Amino acid sequence: MKKFLIIAAIIILSGGLFFIKPSESSNEVVFWTLQMGTFDKYMNGVIAEFEAKNPDVKIKWIDVPYSEGEKRTLASILSNTPPDLVNLTPDFSSVLAQKQALEFLDCEKLSAFNSEIVNDLKYQGKCYAIPFYATSSLTFYNKELFKKSGLQKLPVTYDDLNRDAAAIKAKTNVFATMPTVAENDTMLKILNKYDINTPETLASEKSQKIFSDYKMLYQKDLIPKESITQTHREALEKYMSGQLVFIQSGANFLNIVKENAPQVYKHTDVSNQLVGDTGKYDVSIMNLVIPVKARHKDGALRFALFLTNKQNQLELAKLTTILPVNKDALSDTYFTKADDNDVISKARKISASQLNNLESQIQFERNRKEFLTILNTTVQQILLGERDLKTTLEKTAESWKILEQK
Repeated sequence: MKKFLIIAAIIILSGGLFFIKPSESSNEVVFWTLQMGTFDKYMNGVIAEFEAKNPDVKIKWIDVPYSEGEKRTLASILSNTPPDLVNLTPDFSSVLAQKQALEFLDCEKLSAFNSEIVNDLKYQGKCYAIPFYATSSLTFYNKELFKKSGLQKLPVTYDDLNRDAAAIKAKTNVFATMPTVAENDTMLKILNKYDINTPETLASEKSQKIFSDYKMLYQKDLIPKESITQTHREALEKYMSGQLVFIQSGANFLNIVKENAPQVYKHTDVSNQLVGDTGKYDVSIMNLVIPVKARHKDGALRFALFLTNKQNQLELAKLTTILPVNKDALSDTYFTKADDNDVISKARKISASQLNNLESQIQFERNRKEFLTILNTTVQQILLGERDLKTTLEKTAESWKILEQK
């Protein structure tokens, strides 16, 4: 009986080794994207080309709904079975990097990318992500309404637009804009463009003036009351119905205007994103990360760099309205030349050029979402006149400090 058990154990172990061995020796990179299933032809083409050039690596592509990305990634990391390469937002990627859950990369391997974007994807000076693609919002404006306003110069800064709001409404009987200042990180981005990016600067006189200006606009009915309750989507609807002269929006929304409000689209033109006193632009980025417990890190990095080379970035950009983060792709004539009579190509050129002058994003070591909730409540309280402006900002700054220490 003892001899039989030993033989059985050897068979079981041998079988176990036989079962495990193919999985360990095969170099199948599991790659997750966020809601890119509609571009399956493109993705499958890139994968096929990569595998032909790298016969030692196979790519298993899984597309995840955007709303599920963070939850599924966190669950996979906690269960020690993460994908090898994951498409995430920088905010969540940063949290994972701070928790030492991501593989840090050799920054020199990222030399093909926009350097300002690479710098935004660092934690304590180390690179934790490969840039994937970007978007940079623009100013859409209704040329007919702008002409009616009697103004001669388009606004360049938030201060310009805020200053002109009264004249615009008096002449056109519509609002200059709908800033949605209590939505997500809208106010944070505006403050950052004025170099207000710490608890100390949040309570400064410069910051108080910015909040005071929006309070004035709100209380004098120079921006819609929905500015503190509704989202960019509702603001876009107001623009499409001719109730706004200006709106800050991504180039991808031009197609929505074209399809849903052709008469407004006919009168729509674009200019650069509004800036603060730093004169720099903000950007939204998607990136690719490699979990520290990934099994095929080398293959994952090779595929990520292939996916983001000039050829593949250009192809993806032409299928969508995203901007490449690869420097060679950005310098292609597709992004450097435009037909001034074609608002979409003009928008593409302007938004791409903005990537050469980016504002560094505010880095949160922890509790970013919690702070945004506090900041957006602060905006609502100030605009509604419920709290003293200076005292409220000082309390919000103190809350920021406490959150940083937790």
